[in-house]
Amino acid sequence: MRGILLLLTIIFVLVTGCGPGTNHISKIENGLRTEWRGPASKKMNITDRMAYHHVPGVSIAMINDNRIEWSRAYGLAANGTLDSVSPSTLFQSGSIGKSVMATAALQLVEQGILSLDTDVNQYLESWKVPENSFTRRTPVTLRQLLSHTAGVTLPGVIGYQSTDSLPDLLQILNGSPPANTPPIVVDRVPGTEFRYSGGGYMIVQQLIMDHITPLTSFPQIIQERVFNPALMTESTFEHSPDQEKNKIAHGHRESGEAVEGNWYRYPEMGMGVFWTNPSDMANFIIQIMHAYQGRPNQLLSEEMARTMLAYHAEDQGLGFKLGDDGKDRFYMYHRGAVEGFQTFIIGYPLRGQGAVIMTNSDNGWPLIQEIVKSISIEYRWIAGIYI
Repeated sequence: MRGILLLLTIIFVLVTGCGPGTNHISKIENGLRTEWRGPASKKMNITDRMAYHHVPGVSIAMINDNRIEWSRAYGLAANGTLDSVSPSTLFQSGSIGKSVMATAALQLVEQGILSLDTDVNQYLESWKVPENSFTRRTPVTLRQLLSHTAGVTLPGVIGYQSTDSLPDLLQILNGSPPANTPPIVVDRVPGTEFRYSGGGYMIVQQLIMDHITPLTSFPQIIQERVFNPALMTESTFEHSPDQEKNKIAHGHRESGEAVEGNWYRYPEMGMGVFWTNPSDMANFIIQIMHAYQGRPNQLLSEEMARTMLAYHAEDQGLGFKLGDDGKDRFYMYHRGAVEGFQTFIIGYPLRGQGAVIMTNSDNGWPLIQEIVKSISIEYRWIAGIYI
C-alpha cells in the first residue's frame, strides 16, 4: 500500500508554465527544506515529503509579474482511490476566506453603506452586539472586527459532521441550539488589543447580510461581489459543492485516514466552509495587488486596498496578516485550517508575486512550511518571512 501511495503521489498536472516559470518548478519541487539555510544535501523532494507527512494531496499556484505563472497538483484527492488532485480540485480552505469576506465588507464601505469607525450596532438589523460595560465604554466598529481588535469572543469553531443539524447565523451568534459554540460577546474593551476572533467575522457576515437584498443568500452575495469579478470560477461558500461539476478533495487525519463524512460542514462562513482552489485564490490575490498598485481591478479602489493592507494592530491588516522584510518585500498572508485541511496564501504587492498552497490533511502545515521556504528562496523573497 505504501508503494502504491508513493507512486500515486508522483502524479502531477502542469496547467501553465510556459516561459520562465518552468525553470523554477523543478527547483521548488526538489528544494524543500526544514531550515532556511543549509547545505544542498538537506534539500528534499515534494513527493517524498508528502509521504513523510502523510499528506495525500497538494495543490500550488504561483504568482509572478501579477499573473499566475504556473500551477501544479500532486497526489490524491482521497486516500485509497486513484482520484488524483488536479489544479482545479476544490479544497476546504478555512480562514483564508476572511480575506474574501473583508473585501465584500470594504466594498460596502466604499459605497457609503457602512463605515469603518461607527458603532456597528447602528448598522446591524437582525441582531445586535450585546451591550455591556466594555461596549458602553467603547463601541465595536467594523475596523476592529476586521482587524481582530474588537474584544469579541470565539477564536475558532468546531464544525459539524454530516449527520449533525446545522444552526443558522443567528443561532450561532446567540449560542442557541443546535449551535455547538457559546454566544458571541465582547469581553474586553474594544480597540485595546489584538485577539484573533472568528466570532468577530460572524458579526461581519451579519452586517453584510443585513445590507444586501434579504432574499440573497450569503454565498450568492460573495459570488456576485467577489468571485465573479475576481474570476474565481470554481469557488463557493456552499456547504457541498456540485460534485458533478467539480472534483472535491477529501479531508484526512494525520494518520492518513479520511475525515468522518470526508469533510465537516461550517455554517460559520469565512471560518471553514470556503471551497476554492489555488488558481481561483491566486486570481483574487492578483486583484487585491492590482488595487494596491493603483492598477485597474474589479474589487477595490487603491485607497481602500491600502487601508486594507495597512497595519491596524500588531501584524494585522483588514482580512490579511502583514509582514515586511524591507525594500519591496512587504507581504500579506493568511493561514487556513479546518478538519482535514490546511491552506496558505501569500502575496507581495510591490513585487507582483505570491503563492497559494492547499493540502488535504491535518498534517499539511509542516509540508506547507517546507514548500514556502523553497518558493521563497527560489523567487528571492528571502528569509524574514514569518513562516
